[in-house]
Amino acid sequence: MASSAHHAPAGLKAPRAAAVAGILFSVLLLSAILLVLQTLRLHPRDPGDWLGAQAWKVELALHLIPFAGIAFLWFMGVLRDRLGAQEHPLFATVFLGSGLLFVAMLFTAAAAIGAILTTHAALPRELAGSVTFTLARSFSYFLVSVYALKVAGVFLLTASTIVLRTGIAARWTAFCGYAAAAFLLLGSHVVDGAFLVFPLWVLIISGDILVREYRRTEPA
Repeated sequence: MASSAHHAPAGLKAPRAAAVAGILFSVLLLSAILLVLQTLRLHPRDPGDWLGAQAWKVELALHLIPFAGIAFLWFMGVLRDRLGAQEHPLFATVFLGSGLLFVAMLFTAAAAIGAILTTHAALPRELAGSVTFTLARSFSYFLVSVYALKVAGVFLLTASTIVLRTGIAARWTAFCGYAAAAFLLLGSHVVDGAFLVFPLWVLIISGDILVREYRRTEPA
C-alpha cells in the first residue's frame, strides 16, 4: 500500500510533464522555422542571397533547434511512460525509432546549415554560388523536407494511436494526427508549409493534455 501511494504522484505528473515538454518543443521549433522562413528560400537551389546581413536569423534558429530536440525527447519519453503495460514491442519500436530518427535528421540538417555559415564567415566571396554551397543546401533541404518529415508522419501515426489507447488527450487530436500524418507522408516535399504541421500538432495535443489535467479533480 505504501509503495502504490508513493508512486501515485509520479503517475499524475507524467501527463503534465509531457504537455510542458511538448509545448516547449513546439514553441522552440516553430520559432526556429519562422526565423528560417524569413531568410532561406525553401528550394534546393537556393542562391544564398541570405548570407550576410540576414544570416543572424538563421544562426539564432540553429541555436534553438538543439533545445527543441531535447524537449521532444522528453515529450516522447513521457508518452511511452504513459503507455505503460499497453505498449506492444513492435509498436514501441516504431514509435521510438521514428522519434529518434526525426531528431537525428533535424540535427544533421541544422549542422549542414551551420557549416555553411562557418564557411561563409571564412570565405565570404567563394562560397555563395559554388558547388559546395549547392551541395550543402540541397542536402539539408532534402533531409528535412523529404526524409525527416516522412519520419515525423510515422511518429504522428504511432503517437495518435497512443492517444486513442490511453485517453491522455481528446480523441479528435488523434484523428487530426492521422490526417497530419497522411499529409506529411504524401505531400511534405510539395507544400512549403508542411514544416509547420508537425510542431503545430504537438502544440495542440500538449495544450489539450495540460487543460485536461488541470480540470481533473484529485481523488479524495
